[in-house]
Amino acid sequence: FYFGGVQGGVWRSTDYGNRWINISDGKIPGVAQTVGALAVAPSNHKVIYAGSGESDIRNDFDTGAGIYKTTDAGKTWHYAGLRDTHTTAGLAIDPRDSRVVYAASMGHVFGPNAQRGVFKTSDGGKTWKKILYVDAATGAIDLVMDPTNARVLYAAMWQAQRRPWKLVSGGRGSGLYKTIDGGAHWTLLSKHPGFAHDVLGRMGVAVAASDPRVVYAIVQARDGGVFRSRDGGATWKRVNAQMKLRQRAFYYMTIYADPTNARVAYAPEVDDVFKTTD
Repeated sequence: FYFGGVQGGVWRSTDYGNRWINISDGKIPGVAQTVGALAVAPSNHKVIYAGSGESDIRNDFDTGAGIYKTTDAGKTWHYAGLRDTHTTAGLAIDPRDSRVVYAASMGHVFGPNAQRGVFKTSDGGKTWKKILYVDAATGAIDLVMDPTNARVLYAAMWQAQRRPWKLVSGGRGSGLYKTIDGGAHWTLLSKHPGFAHDVLGRMGVAVAASDPRVVYAIVQARDGGVFRSRDGGATWKRVNAQMKLRQRAFYYMTIYADPTNARVAYAPEVDDVFKTTD
C-alpha cells in the first residue's frame, strides 16, 4: 500500500498498513513533499507518480513543484514535469502503458492563472499537453478513469480562487466533463438532464468498476447532493440531498464506488466516512 501526505511525502506499507516507511525523504525536493495525488501503474507496480501541491485550498495550504516519478518502487525518484502547476488534484494512469498519464490541477489558486485544467503525457512525463481548459479562474479538482476503458475519463472542474481571508467558490466555469477518446474531445455532462441546476462549486466523481455505466457525482450547489447516472452520464438522478455529506464542501467533496458492487459507495466528511449500499 502507498499513501501521500499533505506535508509528509510518500509512504509504503508491506503489512496491510500496520507499519509504514517513508520512501521519498531526501529523494524528492522539500517543496515537492506536499503530495496532492498519488498513482501506481497497474501494468508495473514499481512505477509510481506523485503529484505535489495540496488541492484542498485552505488559506494555509502548501503548493508543490510538479510531478515526480519512480520506476523502482521508491528507491529513486526523478522530476516528471508540470512544475508550474503548483497543485495536483488527481492522477490517472493508463493500465496498459505506464507512460500515458493524466493529471488534474487547480493551478495557482490565489489569482487567475492558465496552469489550470487536465494535462496528459504519453512519454512518462517528459512532455505534457493541456487537454481540458475552461478559463483562468477554473481548475480541475477531480479526475477518474473508467476501469474498463482507458480512453474514457471524467473530470470535475471547479471555479475557485483562494484569498487570504476567504474562498471564492463556484461559478459558470464549474462543470463535470467526460471524454471517450483519451482527452481529444470533452462533453459537458453537468448540463445533462437530472443534474444540479444551480451554481456549481466543488465536485467529486466515481465510476463503478463492476458496471462502468454507473457514475456517481457529489456536488456542491444549492440543489446539490449525490447524483447517480446509469448511462455513463447521459442522464442523472439526485439520490441523496443530505447536507451531512457536503457540509464542508471545499475540503471533503469526494466519493468512491466499490469496485465489486455498483450499489455501494463511500463519502468521507468531517469526522466520518459515510457508506451506502443502495
